[in-house]
Amino acid sequence: MKISLSMLFLAGVFGFVAGQETPSTDRTVPASIGLEIGQHAPPFGLSDQFGHEQSNATLQGSKGTILVFFRSADW
Repeated sequence: MKISLSMLFLAGVFGFVAGQETPSTDRTVPASIGLEIGQHAPPFGLSDQFGHEQSNATLQGSKGTILVFFRSADW
């Protein structure tokens, strides 16, 4: 009984190890997504929650603009 349990355990361990993927040796850096730091955003125009048209020019303050895109949990 002990031998069959041991063999079953070892078969499970070796089966688990055999099913593991080998780590990728590809070390290439993925292409960046989005804008680089300091790069100007492309012109856009969108309606806000009140129906007013907002664009790059209307949102820009004296020190520039920071855009933050946030995905709501209730979408």
